[in-house]
Amino acid sequence: MSILVAMSGGVDSSVSAFLMREKYGVCVGATMLLFLNESLGISGRHLCCSRENISDAKAVCDVLGIGHETLNFMAGFEERVVRKFVEVYESGGTPNPCVDCNKFMKFGEFLGHARATGHDMIATGHYARIERDNSGRWLLRKAVDTSRDQSYVLYMMTQDVLSHTEFPLGGMLKSEVRNMAASLGFTNARKHDSQDICFVPDGDYAGFIESYTGKTYPPGDFVDASGKILGTHKGIVHYTVGQRKGLGVAAKSRLYVSRIDPAMNTVTLAPETDAGLLARGVVVRDVNLVACETLPENFRAGVKVRYRQREIPCVANQTGENEIVVEFAEAVRSPAVGQAAVMYDGEYVIGGGTIAGVI
Repeated sequence: MSILVAMSGGVDSSVSAFLMREKYGVCVGATMLLFLNESLGISGRHLCCSRENISDAKAVCDVLGIGHETLNFMAGFEERVVRKFVEVYESGGTPNPCVDCNKFMKFGEFLGHARATGHDMIATGHYARIERDNSGRWLLRKAVDTSRDQSYVLYMMTQDVLSHTEFPLGGMLKSEVRNMAASLGFTNARKHDSQDICFVPDGDYAGFIESYTGKTYPPGDFVDASGKILGTHKGIVHYTVGQRKGLGVAAKSRLYVSRIDPAMNTVTLAPETDAGLLARGVVVRDVNLVACETLPENFRAGVKVRYRQREIPCVANQTGENEIVVEFAEAVRSPAVGQAAVMYDGEYVIGGGTIAGVI
C-alpha cells in the first residue's frame, strides 16, 4: 500500500504524514503549488504556497525519511477556484472557495496525480472521519475535535474519493496533534494555522478582487426594501448578504445587507426585525449525497448554511436529480447564494450542495 500525503508545511499535514508512515510504511509527501504571490497581486505575506511552507514540508519529510515532491496545480486553481470566487462576488453571491479547492484540487487533481503515479491512497490533514457501514457504503463523519471539524467543506466527497482517502487526524484533538509534532521534533509544531481563504490572507476580499481583475467597481445606492435611498455604497464587491459591519449608514437600529443587485448596482439594507432578512428555506443545487443514493421524501435532518453556524432542524426533499429544497424548522437570517448547505444526521454528513436561491 502506497500513500501520497498532501503536505502544506503546517502541523496537521505533518503529523498526518507521520501517522501514515507508521501505518503503511510506504509514504510520500507532496505539496501543491496553487499560486504564486505575484500572479495574484499579493506580496510580502506568509501564504500556504510560499517557499517557506514548501521548505517546511520537505524538512518534515526529511525527518521522517520519506520522499517529497512539489506539484504545480496553479492553472487549475486559478480557473476553478480564484476565477469562480471573483465571478460569484461580481454576481452578488457569497462564494465558498474552500469547498471548490477541496473538490477540484485536493480530491480532484491531487487524487488524479496519486493514481497516475502508482499510489493506492491519499491522506490529508483534514479534521473529519471516514467510515464504512454494513452495506459497504462509505460515510463522512464529524471529527472528534468538534471545534476543528471540517466536514462542512468536505460534503462533495464521492464514494470513489472517500474509498481512496484517509483522514488520520479525525479521531484526535488539535492539542494532541501539536504535542505529537513537538515530541517528534517537528519545527512547525507551534506554527500558526493557515488562513481560511489562503489567497486573501488579510481578509480584504474587495481589495483582492480589484487587484486581480484590474477593475474598479463603482459606488451606488444603499436602499431599503421600498427603494428609498439610505446612502452610498463603495461598490458591490465590498458586501455580502447578512453583513452588518462596515456599512457606514446611520440608522436607529442595526442594518444588514439583505440583497445585492449587480444590474442596478444597489445594495438593499434591512433592520434585524425585517421579514426580508429571514428565510424559511433554500434551494440547493450541484448536490452530492454521501450517506445515500437518493434522499427519502420529507427527510428530517440538521442543516448548516454557513461554516461556523449551528445546525438548524429542517425537512429536505429532492426535487430533481441535482436539486434539493430545504425547509427550515425556524426562520434563518440571511442564507447567502453561493454558500454551501450541508445536511447532517447526528455526526454523519447526509450530503450538501450550493445555495442557489432563498425561499
